[in-house]
Amino acid sequence: MKLVWRLLYWLYRLGSGSRYWISRRFTGAGLLVLAALMAASLMGPDTENNVSYQSFTFLLSLLLMAMCLSAFYRGHFSAQRLAPRYGTVGSPMHYQVRIKNLSDRPQSGLTLLEDLEDPRPSFVAWHAAKVAEDRRVKSFRISGGKRYGKTFRMAVLRNSPVADAAPRQEMNVPIELTPLRRGLLRFQGLTLARADTLGLFRAFTRIKMPHTIMILPKRYPLPPIELPGTMRYQAGGIALASNVGQSDEFVSLRDYRNGDPIRHIHWRSWAKAGKPVVKEFEDEFFVRHALVLDTFTDHPNSEVFEEAVSVAASFAYSIRTQESLLDLLFVGPESYCFTAGRGLGSSEQTLEILAAVQPCRDKFFAHLEHMVAEHVRSVSGCICVLIEWNEERRRFVRRLKDLGVPVLVVVVLPAGEKTALDPGPMRDEPSRFHTLETGNLEAGLAKLR
Repeated sequence: MKLVWRLLYWLYRLGSGSRYWISRRFTGAGLLVLAALMAASLMGPDTENNVSYQSFTFLLSLLLMAMCLSAFYRGHFSAQRLAPRYGTVGSPMHYQVRIKNLSDRPQSGLTLLEDLEDPRPSFVAWHAAKVAEDRRVKSFRISGGKRYGKTFRMAVLRNSPVADAAPRQEMNVPIELTPLRRGLLRFQGLTLARADTLGLFRAFTRIKMPHTIMILPKRYPLPPIELPGTMRYQAGGIALASNVGQSDEFVSLRDYRNGDPIRHIHWRSWAKAGKPVVKEFEDEFFVRHALVLDTFTDHPNSEVFEEAVSVAASFAYSIRTQESLLDLLFVGPESYCFTAGRGLGSSEQTLEILAAVQPCRDKFFAHLEHMVAEHVRSVSGCICVLIEWNEERRRFVRRLKDLGVPVLVVVVLPAGEKTALDPGPMRDEPSRFHTLETGNLEAGLAKLR
């Protein structure tokens, strides 16, 4: 069976690689000639009823001549990519590439093509996605929605025509790129393509120019909502709340008392006063929210999970100006907690973390429940973004409520599934329990209150 999967994977790579090569090498006219050549090759064997074999010879000669002519093209260029640091899934990016013609001859008819890193997965990742997709799609179902073959594509790029360049001339070429997936978008370089004299086949001049752009999760506008919880006492102030230790910004110095931590001793003052002196820290009250993201799914390219990440990103981005802290909690290879707000971290850093988060397939939901339970004593409220609403997750929410933590629950479900879920532990607070469908998140989030 494994041999069969290996064969299918090889066919997948062969087919996708061939489509990519053909789409870049052939012009629009060349693709028409290639399609006509394939049609003629199918009808050609029936020489008694048609003369398509004659057109096959003519079309094949045209393509071979175009390929030979393209081999004589030579170009010499330098380039600089003026691209932004960040992009967002689904939002077109516009930037420029500065091209300089280094040859002594004018160059015309050029097209700029960006060379992205090969998005095709390894065999292990491809096999996992294929198996998960086949489990999701019902037997004998003609339209199975998005298939696994499309989920690995990172971005859509438009070919950018380049104006005629005089010798040693420098010019800016506008580029439009639409990211399809979050994470690092890696560029290997760029290609300047020029069609042959017949206008069928392109010759390439490649320039190595590695570059990366961080693609952030898609975000949706949120209405003004009252997040759960109020100000809560934070012993040690913001620095202690960020789990990095006591702050050096203290209120005053005082004499040492039995039980004071040794790390709080102010050594210089002890040397001057001749007795132990410790730093006294300011205790603060402020709002601190926990944003809990459910990462537990066995589908490596789950659309529900991707939409859940977008929902979490929308919350993280919308409260960036509030005078509060936001703790992002999720489980990946390890348990993670990132704190943003009030000078500890920015919303952009939170979005970068969300851009890299991956589904957790080797741990159980109990890992997240245990981590949150240890953390909630210092939070004002908890926002839970879940991708299922089963007994395990209902028990988790019930435990938070039993601990006295105000909770806002958002459950993301596949499109078309029934959303009239039993709120369970949230039955007494229906306004804080929301279900969203993939593909319709913006309308669903607009109803939050």
